[in-house]
Amino acid sequence: MTEQAPQVVSKQAASRKIVEVAGGIHGDIVKKHKKPSMRFPIRSLANVKYDVKRGHFEILNKTAERTLSYNTVKTFAQSMRLLATTKNDLLDKDDIAGKREIYYNSKSWGECRFDEQPESDTLLDDIEAMLAINREQLGYIPEERGGDVCGPIVILDQDPATKKEIKIDCTKLGSGAWSIPSRVEHLRFQSKAKFILAVETASLFQRLVHPRYYEKANCVIISMSGVPTRACRRFIRRVADDLKMPVLAFTDGDPYGYCNIYRTLKVGSGQAAHINRFFCVPTCHYLGVTPQDIIDYDLEDATHPLEEVDIKRAKDALKNDPFIKHHKEWQDALNQMINMGVRIEQQAFAKHGLNFVLDTYLPEKIKKANFLP
Repeated sequence: MTEQAPQVVSKQAASRKIVEVAGGIHGDIVKKHKKPSMRFPIRSLANVKYDVKRGHFEILNKTAERTLSYNTVKTFAQSMRLLATTKNDLLDKDDIAGKREIYYNSKSWGECRFDEQPESDTLLDDIEAMLAINREQLGYIPEERGGDVCGPIVILDQDPATKKEIKIDCTKLGSGAWSIPSRVEHLRFQSKAKFILAVETASLFQRLVHPRYYEKANCVIISMSGVPTRACRRFIRRVADDLKMPVLAFTDGDPYGYCNIYRTLKVGSGQAAHINRFFCVPTCHYLGVTPQDIIDYDLEDATHPLEEVDIKRAKDALKNDPFIKHHKEWQDALNQMINMGVRIEQQAFAKHGLNFVLDTYLPEKIKKANFLP
């Protein structure tokens, strides 16, 4: 069971919601004669549950209250200025801004300016959660690359000026690939591919694209370039839902690949629990690289010792991650990796030849279909 596509919130509706928040603060001061406050959902693994039926992390009801006081006056003022900027400069003027631009824009806010960008990024995430409106719909555009796409899929986009439909055939891009834009809700898709293969690294993506592996496997290949961005996750989710297309993930065989990259793609994260239902891909399964692959494909001498940070990340996931705690298969895989004391990269298959990964490994793994959940 997966969520339906999110309803697009109009700029007018989003603007009205900000006015409601501001009105409540004004009422606290003028009518109730009390210190104004705002409530934000707590965005962490401690405030989520793994909803098995829905297939993603669901945010719980723990909130943090930000009350105006001597100690919070700067953060409170920053919150109000950011809300005002969102309404007046973005929504009402139909404009957009990157998070980096907002950080620099605050330099004109006098004493309530942000000292470092992580401050403004965190506050923007808080406001998104409080308003329950995706920040893309508030006018904020991601600054990260969305990911690259290649293979048998036609993207139906439109010219932003003329609204004329543009067809993008992802098999006819020469030696390049199509880059996922920051906003993907307006896109439509045409494809008869069998599945989506989402890969972690750009180099592995090129290894598959250069010999046109997507023709042999009849799949759409997407490069996530590490932890997939919101746009990348939303794109994969939309294609999977709209075309009823299975998704397989292929990352490095280490705790970061398992518990950060794959877990975020499939069920979301604690930090983004308020929007996981739209940005994760519950139908995704994990293809590899698994600890067992090291044994099955004779890769023991192509591994690297686990570092302390790897072991800590794996043990933390076994103890605290609701997704890992639910799936014994993932517990077994992480414990096997810890016991073996090694991690492995996607490129390790080159030990057996540069094209071993596409000629042997992927076909065998896909045929067996014994994927991790």
